[in-house]
Order: sequence, then structure tokens, then C-alpha cells
Amino acid sequence: MCGIAAIVSHQAVNQELYDALTVLQHRGQDAAGIVTCENGRLHLRKENGLTRDVFNNDQMMRLRGNMGIAHVRYPTAGCTSSAEAQPFYVNSPFGLTLAHNGNLTNTEELKKALFVEDLRHINTDSDSEVLLNVFAHELQSLGKLHLSVEDVFEAVSGVHRRCRGAYAVVVMIAGFGVLGFRDPHGIRPVVFGERKSDHGPEFMIASESVALDVLGFNLIRDLEPGEAVFIEESGVLHTRQCAKAIDHCPCIFEYVYFARPDSIIDDISVYKARLRMGEKLAEKVLRVWPDHDIDVVIPIPDTSRTAALQMANRLGVKFREGFMKNRYIGRTFIMPGQKMRKKSVRQKLNAIGLEFEGKNVLLVDDSVVRGTTSEQIIQMARDAGAKKVYFASAAPPVRYPNVYGIDMPAAHELIAHNRSEEEVCAAIGADRMIYQDLDDLIDAVRKGNPNIKHFDTSCFSNEYVTGDIDTAYLERIEAMRNDSAQSERNSQNFIIEMQNCG
Repeated sequence: MCGIAAIVSHQAVNQELYDALTVLQHRGQDAAGIVTCENGRLHLRKENGLTRDVFNNDQMMRLRGNMGIAHVRYPTAGCTSSAEAQPFYVNSPFGLTLAHNGNLTNTEELKKALFVEDLRHINTDSDSEVLLNVFAHELQSLGKLHLSVEDVFEAVSGVHRRCRGAYAVVVMIAGFGVLGFRDPHGIRPVVFGERKSDHGPEFMIASESVALDVLGFNLIRDLEPGEAVFIEESGVLHTRQCAKAIDHCPCIFEYVYFARPDSIIDDISVYKARLRMGEKLAEKVLRVWPDHDIDVVIPIPDTSRTAALQMANRLGVKFREGFMKNRYIGRTFIMPGQKMRKKSVRQKLNAIGLEFEGKNVLLVDDSVVRGTTSEQIIQMARDAGAKKVYFASAAPPVRYPNVYGIDMPAAHELIAHNRSEEEVCAAIGADRMIYQDLDDLIDAVRKGNPNIKHFDTSCFSNEYVTGDIDTAYLERIEAMRNDSAQSERNSQNFIIEMQNCG
């Protein structure tokens, strides 16, 4: 999962792109990058690390220009090498930079075609570089010396014909403008908005509406699946549907975990969707466990707080904050490597003993993925004096890999894979486990926008909306992306980077 942003303004955009990345930091903590354009010349800064660590005053001053794009990275493909920080750049044609959220599912096929047919070289393992080169080739194949907006949209149509998977993308064309587009299934979110200024309208594209809110842009709408928006450097906006066939299937995990609660995605309030998740989960408890002995509901900060509060209200039991969170530790789920995830839990959370001692506690989390964090938190609750520890998940069991940009690719790393709910309960050490039903989760989210007929629920249901995922693909992805394989690649890249420094 990554965060993308783009701004076309009548004033310098470096500070506002930086601010956008800090707002979208929850979507990726591995790397950050900004590229701006001034008089046709591109200025780029990107590196591994949090936004606040990647940019200093001198670097920000070099990011001159009134339009630019930005990215925060969470590694789902390739490795955590700084060479794969975004935005990516190619000089031909016209000077293009790209930032991408999502994951292509036909990367290897595209790499081969780019080399053999398009005569293009791919320098990293990132599917985002592949996507950039596909777009560049489609633009170059038009054979134009001077681009038109129609040419840009035609190139996007070419991308849709060739690329499969999930992609929400921003592209900057040096001296011409900024482009945003979304895959024909609309799996990953992207919105655009407008802000009035004394010199004319200014526009912004971002992964989530909250980034627009913070910078004073008014949300126009989400990009439709397959749609593209192009903003000329002068501030003229164009939109076009560039895909022949679309099937809107947004990722339901955005509402469960990734997106900020103050965002609106595909006309659905993330906050209200999570309230409804808590309501549905409470109704399940009352249905399957009417004589429950829960004394208190305690959320696991921060994403589950909204669902837990509504759940407590519906159950008629106390809601208490039982864990204090260290704000200077990153989100555990999106940390690369299992060892780092394990190490961070005790550093991130500390229990308030008074809320646990002698009580039957229901801990509520947004989801249970690997289960390591859940197991440690349950033990923390017992150590704090809880009599019984029950565990509730606002999402159904995560049993299958997600191939559309979420770091849960290796099935054997998922605690619910090939396990019953009772077996998961025993594995994490809870006295009772309550999972959300998938139909209830879908209802909770869809209520915000009944026009959405389908969601990507692949990590729960094993149904992949792009229709191109088979067992062989999943086995290949698992071999490439499990924690041990990533650790080995990262060690090799570290050695290479140290040799280069020497």
C-alpha cells in the first residue's frame, strides 16, 4: 500500500506536497519522494525513510516549480532498496515521472514485452517502473513531437489494454501537465479536487480525500474505474473514460484498516463504515453468545477504536482505553519483516492495569493478519490482570494472499489460513474469538454507497476480481515475497549499497 499526491498550482508546490505526504504517511513508511517541474526541468528527491527524515530545508528549496507529484512507499513488490523509492523517471518521451499505488499482476509478462518488443530496459524489481515504461511506450508510439491532451488519454487507454491488476497512478509530463488514472476495477482509491486562487483554479490528486481537506482543496469526486484526469500546467482540467470495460470493485480492506477514518472513498465515509462494522459485530455477539460475560470493551489503537466504541454501545457494556500508544512507533502491520513487527509491539503499546485487573475483557482489533501482534497483546492483557481475554475482529478471517498491493502475500504467514476460528483462538491465546461475517462486512461498507455492487474481498474469500490469479501465480508470489525471501534480498541490497558507498 502506498500514498500518492499531485498538485498543479500557481505557486510553489514543494511544501504542500510535503504536507500531503505527512497526511498520507499511514499508507507507507518505507520511503518518500517528491518531484517538481520548473520551466520544463524536473527536480527530484527520494529516499528510504519517513517523510520528515527524507527532506531537509536545503532539499526542499531545490524542489522548485508550480506542479509536482509525490509518493510514500510501503513495499509490496520487490524489496526495500532505496533504488525502488518513487517517483520513477524516464527521459523519453518528453520527460515522465510516475508514482503508483497498487500492484500489477502481469509484471513478468510486461517486462518481457518491454524488453523484446519495446526495447526498454527495466532497472529495478518494481512493478511501478514497469508501469511507467508501458505508459512511456504507449505515448512514444503515437509518434508526436508535440503532445495533445487527446494523445495523453490515448496512451492511458493503451496502459489499460496491456496492464492487469490494481493501479492508482499520477504521472507528470515535463512542461505539459499532470495526469492521474485508475485501473478498470477501481481497486485502489484516488480522488481529485479544486481550490480557487487569485490567479485561477488549482488542482490536486491524492489517494485519500483527507489530503485535499488539509490543504484546502474541495473534493470534486473519486476517479471512476478506468478514468483519467489531466491537468495542464496552465490549470485547465480534462477527464476521460479510457477503458472499454469496467467493473467497480474497490478494495474493502481500505475501509477496514488502511484509510484514515476522516477520508471518504468512493462516496463512502470510512468513519461511518467502521461504526457500522462495530454495530454488525455486536449483533453477532448477541446472536451467537447472548449470555456473554463481557465487562469491558477495549480497542487496540488506533484503527479499531471507532468499531469498538459502537460495539460497546450496542452491547451495553463499558468502553475503556486500556492501551496507550507510543506515537513515535510506526504501524506494525506495514513494517517489513516479521522480526521487526514482533519487536515493535511492546514498544508501541503499554497496558493500563486498572482497566484490566479482575475483568473479563473484550479486545477489539480491525483485523487479524499474521496473529503475532494479537498474541502479544492478549498476553499483555493477562499480564495486566485480566481474568478472561476475548478477542473480536471487525473483519472476517484473513485466509488468502492479497495480490493487489497489500503485504499479505504468503499464505502460510496468515494465521487463519487452513485454520478454523477455534484454532485461531487457541493459537493467539484468547478465551474466545469473534470474527465479523463477510456478508456483514460488505453490508456495513456498501450502505454508504449502494451503487457499488462488488468489492475486492480476495483476502477473505479467495475470489480475485481481475480473473487472472491461479495457484501457480500464488505459489510464485509466495516464493518471492515471504519474510525470509525479503530478508535475504534486503541483506543483499544492503551489501551492494554499502559497496557503492565505498
